Amino acid sequence: MLIPRTKVPKLTFPLVNGGTFDLEKENPKSFNLIVFYRGLHCPLCAMYTKELGSLLKDYQDKGVEVVVVSSDTKERAEEFATKVGFPELKFGYGLSLADAKQWGLYISEGIGKTSIGIEEPAKFSEPGIFLVKPDKTLYYGSTQTMPFARPSFTDLIKAVEFAITKNYPARGEYTSDL
Repeated sequence: MLIPRTKVPKLTFPLVNGGTFDLEKENPKSFNLIVFYRGLHCPLCAMYTKELGSLLKDYQDKGVEVVVVSSDTKERAEEFATKVGFPELKFGYGLSLADAKQWGLYISEGIGKTSIGIEEPAKFSEPGIFLVKPDKTLYYGSTQTMPFARPSFTDLIKAVEFAITKNYPARGEYTSDL
């Protein structure tokens, strides 16, 4: 489990439009927003990422650098990026399941074709959202066992604005005995 106010694991993966995302080299003004999605097979991921794409400028205006990533192949990630339709959004691919586990993501086994007729990979990670401060410590994290009922990106941008203007600290950091 990742603990707020502590360093997050290293994270590196290729980007659909070329280059590499390397969290160690990122230097956002406020946060890195890392959105882990299930993959091309997930219709809810596409809708969710479209919501994020429509708010990308708002996040960038707050000093938040945004990237989305899955364990999909480059080809599947390219198809997903085309389906979502926000070319200015950074799409990553090839996330290792070992890295996904380090980030506390749940791993599922494929069960065949989804409602949109696309085969699930043999194994893939479930959704997760993380805000990482420039010093590479966790500010906010949310992981899920299912693709349903994810945090709203509209609500999250409001929380980011509050956190910045009020200098609100990360919460959930207590780990000692109770």
